[in-house]
Amino acid sequence: MASSTKVVVIFGILVLLQVSCTASEVRDLPAVMSVNGFENGEEGGPASCDGQYHNDDLFLVSMASKWYGTGLRCGKMISIKRLIGTSVQAMVVDDCGDGCGDNEISTSAAVWKALGIDTSAGEVPVLWSDV
Repeated sequence: MASSTKVVVIFGILVLLQVSCTASEVRDLPAVMSVNGFENGEEGGPASCDGQYHNDDLFLVSMASKWYGTGLRCGKMISIKRLIGTSVQAMVVDDCGDGCGDNEISTSAAVWKALGIDTSAGEVPVLWSDV
């Protein structure tokens, strides 16, 4: 019985370590930013975090699956910074799954406007951080 208790304790510690590593704070991680529509009738379905559509005038972000994880960043703010230094905060509302590249964040047009970037640029390099 003592042996199985040790196994359970070790397993519990490993789970906690995995969760803490996944949820660890990110600072200035390089990404490619693309534009995404979050309203009904635009690209894809409702947001993964809350099952709702959102207004494109809000500062919103959909993340590559490896950063979205199991939804640990849902509803949380991240900072998105242009390489020249202008930054804005946006709320994570979705996992862009197969719609994004491995190092991509896809944001609302409002984020692009706040950063002073024309959405016709398509994709731009940025840095993102947990807030």
